[in-house]
Amino acid sequence: MSATATIVRPVRRSVMSRVLPGGATVVVGIAAMVLAMIIVLTIFGTTLAPHNPSVESLVNASANPGHGYLLGTDSLGRDIFSRVLAGTGTALSGPLVIALGAMLISVFFGVVSGYLGGLVDNVIMRTVDVGYALPPLLVAIVVAGVIGGGYWIAVAVLVVLSSPYDVRIIRAVTLEQRQLPYVEAARVLGLSRRRIMVGHLLPNVVPFVIVDLCLDFAFALVTLSGLSFLGLGAPPGSDDWGRMLSDNQALIFTNPLGALAPGIMIVLTAASVSIIGDWFAERFAARGMRA
Repeated sequence: MSATATIVRPVRRSVMSRVLPGGATVVVGIAAMVLAMIIVLTIFGTTLAPHNPSVESLVNASANPGHGYLLGTDSLGRDIFSRVLAGTGTALSGPLVIALGAMLISVFFGVVSGYLGGLVDNVIMRTVDVGYALPPLLVAIVVAGVIGGGYWIAVAVLVVLSSPYDVRIIRAVTLEQRQLPYVEAARVLGLSRRRIMVGHLLPNVVPFVIVDLCLDFAFALVTLSGLSFLGLGAPPGSDDWGRMLSDNQALIFTNPLGALAPGIMIVLTAASVSIIGDWFAERFAARGMRA
């Protein structure tokens, strides 16, 4: 049997629609193009780099843009432009793991908590409340500092501490869905709780999961870059954007574009993903959800 339900919601105007009336489509289009470029660089960044990003040339150290170096070189003579291109994969791999990990945790516990209720709901939500009270960035700094740093240690901490926010959202959506006629019809037909949750509730939760995935990715990108900037994320000398921002601070007055290029990439990527997520949220609110 196919049970169908539609949620009717008031259309929520996105931030883009409020700030740029009539221009939201253009903004989304630009964000999509930037995101597509970032994806291409993630896959082919090292191949497209005009110079080997790890080769040092002290003769050309701290050179200004020109003479074959589009953004100049850093203090060790490495081409900044090549390092920015090659660092795309490094900068995005951690945030992607965090977003996907938080998504899986939040979907499982959020749907189970919202649908089963009772003792299961109380145990899950009290645990979530503890995690919700902990600031992810501060805890990541403390853990990475005590253990001795490490990119993937910070990633693991952020996966766990990003999940409580999403669990609460998914649980709220599940509670709303649980009251709808199609869920009651599935119960009357004798479908198991597992089948109802996976086959009927989960499809209605997916739109919110996509939005959360985008927001988690943007948050994780900025947070991990901040940790690398502080020396607690990517190891020294790596082509991570946050680490490059820290390493190139001395160039801010002599070669500002080269010094700020990694930061510009962080802002463009985080903003593009957030805009796409906001666009998805608006589309889902306008059309409703069907399962």
